[in-house]
Amino acid sequence: AVEYGGRGLEATAVKDPIEVGFLRRLFDIGQVGPVYLGVWGAIAVVAGAAASFFILEDFLFQVGYNPIMFVREFLVLSLNPPAMDYGLGFAPWREGGAWIVATGFLNIAVLAWFMRVYTRARATGLGTHLAWGFAAALFLYFIIYLIRPVLIGNWAQAPGQGFKAILDWTNNVSVQYGNFYYNPFHMLSIFFLLGSTLLLAMHGATIVSTSQYGSHREIEEMMTEGSGTQRAQLFWRWTQGFMVNSRTIHIWCWWFAALTAITGGIGLLLSGTVIFDWYQWAQQIMIVAPIS
Repeated sequence: AVEYGGRGLEATAVKDPIEVGFLRRLFDIGQVGPVYLGVWGAIAVVAGAAASFFILEDFLFQVGYNPIMFVREFLVLSLNPPAMDYGLGFAPWREGGAWIVATGFLNIAVLAWFMRVYTRARATGLGTHLAWGFAAALFLYFIIYLIRPVLIGNWAQAPGQGFKAILDWTNNVSVQYGNFYYNPFHMLSIFFLLGSTLLLAMHGATIVSTSQYGSHREIEEMMTEGSGTQRAQLFWRWTQGFMVNSRTIHIWCWWFAALTAITGGIGLLLSGTVIFDWYQWAQQIMIVAPIS
């Protein structure tokens, strides 16, 4: 009915479910589809494809359109932003112009995908928690690629597009601003990152270990004496002293995951705009002892 309804872009893109054996072996269920695309989904796919095309075309240009070199050097190739001399202006295509266009299409793609997730949740009568969780990731993304470069005044403050480029940029920003280890928002971001990993591992292990009692049927199991979910709640109340059930653990995980990106974004936004040396700042507030 709802899953197979609509016409044109508002129709289901892949109507027939596909069974993927590899996924079934890994996760005990291998169905892919039906897939709803919609207008926002179509915009996201087209814009994402355009961004990918411009990035990959520049990679190929850098290796002389040699497919073997392209594959060999793929992880170290990067499409870089314009040099600092260009400020926030446009640059020649091979000197950063391609980065501006590709990143612009990527910005459109991720915003359209947010709208796709949000509108699908509303259309199906669900809460919009997934959309706002994705928005937390977009908060960090746009600080990295748009907001911080605009505040500082040049596109060169953003990372290049590529695997090695983002790693180099992360290291360089940390070194340039006196070591991110002393950035309190970076500390919080790492705490929430590791904490969400721990929480999800705890939750996954608990459900899998009690699945023999039907704990994967969480809602109806929560209040049933002796059920898998009730046993899991009892176990965690015994071991950590406070109540966590199959609903509240997901709220914990959602906030830890969202705050990973939010605190990371705040820490990055302050770097180079308000704080120019995190180590010196840490000395001033006596987080670390001054060098004698």
